[in-house]
Amino acid sequence: MINKDLLDILACPKCKGPVRLTEAADGLVCEKCRLLYEIRDDIPVMLIDEAKDIDGQGR
Repeated sequence: MINKDLLDILACPKCKGPVRLTEAADGLVCEKCRLLYEIRDDIPVMLIDEAKDIDGQGR
């Protein structure tokens, strides 16, 4: 699980807005950009090119 202190300082690399932890705690979501940043091996992958569009459409 991601540390709360780390979560408090993380921001979306695309818009610099806030991110929230998914219910399954397997990723971080930026509501503004509609992107999901996966968490792999307890490390958030905050790369725009690797983010998934949560609407299922292209970025």
